[in-house]
Amino acid sequence: MTWTRKDLVGIEELNREEIEFVLDTAKSFKKVLERPNKKLPSLRGKTVVHLFLEPSTRTLISFETAAMRLSADIINVSGSTSSVTKGESLRDTAENIQALKGDVIVLRHSSSGAAHYLARIMRIPVLNGGDGSHEHPTQALLDAFTLRENFGDDLSKLNITIVGDILFSRVARSNIWLLTKLGAKVTLCGPNTLVPKGLEKMGVRVSHNLQEAIKDADAVMLLRIQHERMNASYFPSLGEYRASFGLTRDRVNWLKDKAIIMHPGPINRGVELDSEVADSSRSVILNQVTNGIAVRMAGLYLCSAAAAQMD
Repeated sequence: MTWTRKDLVGIEELNREEIEFVLDTAKSFKKVLERPNKKLPSLRGKTVVHLFLEPSTRTLISFETAAMRLSADIINVSGSTSSVTKGESLRDTAENIQALKGDVIVLRHSSSGAAHYLARIMRIPVLNGGDGSHEHPTQALLDAFTLRENFGDDLSKLNITIVGDILFSRVARSNIWLLTKLGAKVTLCGPNTLVPKGLEKMGVRVSHNLQEAIKDADAVMLLRIQHERMNASYFPSLGEYRASFGLTRDRVNWLKDKAIIMHPGPINRGVELDSEVADSSRSVILNQVTNGIAVRMAGLYLCSAAAAQMD
């Protein structure tokens, strides 16, 4: 197939063929990352602007590294250093970036739908680095890439359990869209207060019992408790959350022998999972981080190429 989208702002609008095309492209870039010379000239002369109006470590560094590996020039704009602090609108900020001849915007924003909004009004590509509680498409893609590395390209026979803060998690939403489109069976697990009603309509199963939810899982994805998005108490305490839904050293024994453990980061050690579990041989958490570079290289490359065809 030929990639025709200038933007990568969500998984919901992608079809299975498009998702697999991004993952296959990322596989080629992963091979480049394993070479002594990790650079390609694909975006030489292009400027990638990271407009990160919400804090980030992994996603920002991963996108920066991806852009550098493609030989792009990079400009980073944070919320504290942008004119947003003076009252400038997101549209005005982005249009100024475009007028200054930025070629790609990677946006991270606290408002759900911000990336889709920019994509509609910008001529240049927009990639979503996470928007509110809505979507985080490149995280879901790197998660799928990691699953492929462990289980093969066909994910349709896999059972994936996502545990934790489903309500506020853009990672969960993007993964639900992606994994169900690829045919995997998805189970969501967490407290009643953090698992919204009606999610079964998205083709997933819901459980509030950790042992039952993970016993048949090929992969367990733990989600961080997102204090920054909560304006009320959704469970009595972190200790009580861990007592019911934390993946402890002992509870790992509930998993199948070859099941893997995933986490998008940052980890709240001793809450979602114990340090011993996070650092164990079952954990592919650092592999996810590495794979994020290849996936984001694919996104930057494909969207830039599609935009060039439109000019």
